[in-house]
Amino acid sequence: MTVASEPPVRQSHGLIHFTDGSLAYAGHYLHEHSHPDHTHSFLEIAVMTGGAGVHRSATGRHRLHVGDVVLLRPGVWHGYEQCHALDLYNCCFSTDLLHRELGWTRDDPLLGYLLWTGPYAMDRRGIITATLDVATLHECVRHLDALHRTHAAAAAERHRADIIGHLSLFLGCLARAVSIDQAVPPADIVPLHPAVSHTMHLLETDLARRWTLQELAATLHLTPSYLVRLFRSSTGLPPIAYLSRHRVEAAATMLLHSDATITQIARSVGWPDPNHFARRFRSHYGLSASEYRARFGRTGAGS
Repeated sequence: MTVASEPPVRQSHGLIHFTDGSLAYAGHYLHEHSHPDHTHSFLEIAVMTGGAGVHRSATGRHRLHVGDVVLLRPGVWHGYEQCHALDLYNCCFSTDLLHRELGWTRDDPLLGYLLWTGPYAMDRRGIITATLDVATLHECVRHLDALHRTHAAAAAERHRADIIGHLSLFLGCLARAVSIDQAVPPADIVPLHPAVSHTMHLLETDLARRWTLQELAATLHLTPSYLVRLFRSSTGLPPIAYLSRHRVEAAATMLLHSDATITQIARSVGWPDPNHFARRFRSHYGLSASEYRARFGRTGAGS
């Protein structure tokens, strides 16, 4: 792998992570032949700008073309093969940035789909893909160039607002393109219903709780059937299925960054039954929790 400039990321075993506390980074990567399977502690968006190759993940193998975009939530593993001068413009940004400065994107119709709900819907396993037309590709690259230059500035820590601004412009451009590429009906492009947003916050901030649909509905003073209809119309999933996606993502992070046993991790995300946890984790990542930790983790904890 050849890199146009030294990025603020490092690969340890199969995990790629920021090395300097960066909020966001954009830069070119040139792949030849293959790049091994790996995972990330941040969100990654790869925009193909040249060459050819095949993207490999839990969703299968997919040939890449110029203009293709792949967004991956934290913890998703992937790699590349059959690469011939495969030029990827990668954009990476931390989950802290997503939840703090970019927290408002959850309630934006297009950005909420791109970053929060789309990667989980329709069994996408934390991945969302699209193909950009030429004009949109050039616009996205322009914003990525600006983000790259800002990060490369001598006093990058003084350019926090610029970094967030350039990243927001890129994400907005990409979100509009994804809605067109995936033919999202205009009727579906509406802000989240307050009850859906409230439910998301409840679930994400207390993963270990043994949530039931009836308990959630009672908390929101809604009937269970109405809550499911609201939630499914906004996210493509019922509330408990959405909770499951966040639980496996949180479990993946703990597998990579902690010494806790797999049983302890399963309990901490709300699945005390290890068999149930094992089925859910494998369904999402295509690997067992122990296989995932062995391939990508930096710790040697057992099960």
